[in-house]
Amino acid sequence: METLGKILDFNLISIGDYNIKVYTLAIILLIFLVTRIILKLIKTALYRRYKGLHLDKGSTYALYQIIKYIIWIIAIAFILETIGIQVTLLIAGSAALLVGIGLGLQQTFNDIISGIILLSEKSIKINDILEIDGDIVEIQEIGLRTSKGLNRSDIAIIIPNSLITTNKVINWSHQKKKTRFRINVGVAYGSDVELVIKILEESVLEHPDFEDTKMIEGRFVNFGNSSLDFEVLFFSENVFRIEKVKSDIRKIINRKFRENKIVIPFPQMDVHFK
Repeated sequence: METLGKILDFNLISIGDYNIKVYTLAIILLIFLVTRIILKLIKTALYRRYKGLHLDKGSTYALYQIIKYIIWIIAIAFILETIGIQVTLLIAGSAALLVGIGLGLQQTFNDIISGIILLSEKSIKINDILEIDGDIVEIQEIGLRTSKGLNRSDIAIIIPNSLITTNKVINWSHQKKKTRFRINVGVAYGSDVELVIKILEESVLEHPDFEDTKMIEGRFVNFGNSSLDFEVLFFSENVFRIEKVKSDIRKIINRKFRENKIVIPFPQMDVHFK
């Protein structure tokens, strides 16, 4: 026991009157381990019971991130106190320095504040489908400064949080899991309008990725310059890969048009010479 006491009392670093002993390092490691264990227990409890708390996975993730940042701030404060640095005096003494750093890292702090806003108000959650700067992104992670997403080309996109909070962002999955989409097509003048609408609706029904049969609707939109313009509207939960779904439905429409001898015209112009 005496030997253990001597080991713990051994000075690792000595700078003037300032000493860091083995037991100081042991306490720091203990604080670190206890913090990790507490966070693991909290994460396990939240993800195990989030359904009972009426929270979805994205809300549970946001709640856990906020708790994690708060606990780590407390842990770091304890570590600083353990090595003899008084946090209150440190903050007061470095106020002027923090102002200078804040001016130099204004955008970084803006991103951090935006991250706190995203995690607290939960307007954007994990697995949400966003349209940002014309790119469709599925959010995979919301960090304190940046968020990570995956676009339709399976490329990871790192997004500064301030870009999400200050710009116009379309959240395709904010209210409902399923979203309405449309496919536009034009046919030659003289085509049977009712038959075209029937084919459009039947083409959607042949594809597995649609929701609610009653919400499939074919419409005669307009008399175009070279065609009769139609659209078919349908709901789908496959928001992220919807372009593939639309492509498949267009193939079905094209096949059915050929079978029924319905022509998709190309633009034509009559030129008259005197």
